Amino acid sequence: MQKDIIVSNPAVMMGKPVIAGTRITVELILEKLAAGETVEQILEAHPRLTHGGVQAAIAFAAEVLKGDVVYPVAEAAA
Repeated sequence: MQKDIIVSNPAVMMGKPVIAGTRITVELILEKLAAGETVEQILEAHPRLTHGGVQAAIAFAAEVLKGDVVYPVAEAAA
């Protein structure tokens, strides 16, 4: 994955990570995939997007999640 495919600029989409040269957010791509849309459907809906852009969005999200610290929530008393 090329690091320059995903960019963040405070002047574009409130600084959310987007595919370079577009206003297509990583968040939008992930939401569409989670809703069951295929990559082909997403590409059809967004002609400026490429397979590489979709793959970069997924890889970016995976990399960001690696840095998250998860604190287990105590189980509620029954």
